[in-house]
Amino acid sequence: MSILVDDTTRVVVSGITGREGTFHALRNRAYGTQVVAGVTPGKAGRDVEGIPVFDTIADAVDATGANTSLIFVPARFATEAILEAADSELRLIVCITEGIPVRDMARTASYLRGKPSTLVGPNCPGVISPDRSNVGIIPGEICTPGGVGLVSRSGTLTYQIVHELTQRGIGQSTCVGMGGDPVHGIGFLESLALFNWDPETDLVVMIGEIGGDDEERAAEYIAQEMTKPVIGYIAGFTAPPGKRMGHAGAIITGSSGTAQAKAEALESAGVQVGRTPTEVAALVEAVLS
Repeated sequence: MSILVDDTTRVVVSGITGREGTFHALRNRAYGTQVVAGVTPGKAGRDVEGIPVFDTIADAVDATGANTSLIFVPARFATEAILEAADSELRLIVCITEGIPVRDMARTASYLRGKPSTLVGPNCPGVISPDRSNVGIIPGEICTPGGVGLVSRSGTLTYQIVHELTQRGIGQSTCVGMGGDPVHGIGFLESLALFNWDPETDLVVMIGEIGGDDEERAAEYIAQEMTKPVIGYIAGFTAPPGKRMGHAGAIITGSSGTAQAKAEALESAGVQVGRTPTEVAALVEAVLS
């Protein structure tokens, strides 16, 4: 078993005829993911190396039974693509697009409340369940099947820590790149709950960073609800206050949102927090041994 994506995942790629959409759609298909359709308005009837292209997601769903949306469209059109996927009641929407205005995402997040769709992203690397399905841009070659679930605000740190785990012979059940924007879809709380109920996940790695309070709220959930061990990592211990570091959500205001405060909150909930990716992998290995 895995969370969010598995062997039944059938992907429709919005923006499939663009450079990034084509590249990653074909890469995901080569990994074994069922990429069944693409969408580019005005290009219905074409195909991308055998993947049929439709004008709308609704048309793609009707023709192919797609149940998952992968979005590579430019930022000015991305929220419309998310809403279109939600209106087609796709179970999962993965938005890779970065640079979406916060106001646009706030309206979109409000619209999605009560809908059956789960949003991952935006500004994220997507989701992979090794050897089952890859929906996004996570390099499948660094992943291996196993019992460690991973959820992260950082794409690059996802890759690095997954690689460190794989090098130690430690496989992953599902890796969720939730993205680093201040307004986003699935977060730590939802991912932790899914991993907590997944019988194939034995331990969870949670990768956070400065800014916001997602990690502190996750610490409360871990202390009260989590039945599986969690290993943490927080990026940004040397980040200066008031300066945004990389992600739109990665900014410290006063004493709030610092790496130290987040690490302390997690440690008070019983989470071991590594100070480097290599230390995180070593902690995982020690807990599982």
